Amino acid sequence: MKSIAQAEVLNKRVLVRCDFNVPVDENGNILDDLRIVSALRTISFLIGKGAKVILLSHLGEPKGRVVEQLRLDNVRSLLSEHLGISVTKTEDCIGAASERIMAAMKNGDVLLLENVRFHAGEEANSPEFAKELAHLGDFYVNEAFSTSHRAHASLVRLPRLLPSFAGFDLLKEVQALEPLLKNPAKPMVVVVGGTKVETKADFLDTISNIADNILVSNLIANEIASKSIRFANMAKLSLPVDSNPGNGLELDIGPATIEMFCEVLKNAKTVFWSGPVGKIEEAAYEHGSLALAQVIIESKAYSVAGGGDLNAFLQKKGLQDKFSHVSTGGGALLAFLAGDRLPGLAALGYYDGN
Repeated sequence: MKSIAQAEVLNKRVLVRCDFNVPVDENGNILDDLRIVSALRTISFLIGKGAKVILLSHLGEPKGRVVEQLRLDNVRSLLSEHLGISVTKTEDCIGAASERIMAAMKNGDVLLLENVRFHAGEEANSPEFAKELAHLGDFYVNEAFSTSHRAHASLVRLPRLLPSFAGFDLLKEVQALEPLLKNPAKPMVVVVGGTKVETKADFLDTISNIADNILVSNLIANEIASKSIRFANMAKLSLPVDSNPGNGLELDIGPATIEMFCEVLKNAKTVFWSGPVGKIEEAAYEHGSLALAQVIIESKAYSVAGGGDLNAFLQKKGLQDKFSHVSTGGGALLAFLAGDRLPGLAALGYYDGN
């Protein structure tokens, strides 16, 4: 993949596909801005090089129709705040009105196009929709690792219509994740929390061939048992021995499990952690996740964490920067580590060695 640093972007319209699909409350207020912050280095670089920066993203699942609560106005405001400049936003991502705004752009200006998923052609991977987007730019940049597992028009077809490059954060993601699959320092420990173990089955199948230990939360352990999920090397699985219950549910790992898991983690040389091991939205059930985070940091292991809820928790506790890497990816992260071919990366030539 070619880095955007290799492109001559002065006076060029550069389409940057970001993933600003951030969690919001009922009023549309942004709860976690990690994905926005992750794109800033590429955006700032392009501003400094005199490009006309045109940002594309989706938010939520509007299913090809305009949903007022899923407009990108609050993203625009936060981008303006972070960049220290006024970011303009269109009312649509394509069409004559958007083109008129673009025609007035000066070098160093930033324009945010409205939610690309307001058009059914995005998720349908429509060639016609991709052509309409391509008409708006001279270069394309993928800065959306976290949605690169989707075969959508702005991720797959668009980069094949323009000279295409990887953004700095996308490159950072790939470079941070590759060591987990290629000769990781041993012992390697994987922690699996969160929910929906069935979405992690392929990942577990692959990673169990590489990791030495797989530590799972009570919820994941129960799901593996109740759904009869099987994967390679299940002998590497370490199950909780107790829990911190609430309302009859196992909402966090218990003290004996914390001690057992910490003993394994403190000797690790490589750690990958997907999803919190408790219901961290409530302070009473964050003890397990906090204890594991602290021992991982103290272990000095190469450490990668990922998953929206876990990322927000680490940020809230001021621990994010203490990990080797915190990934913006959710499904894309697990798909990459499962060895799947990510369409967004394939469109940039990653699997061809380009």
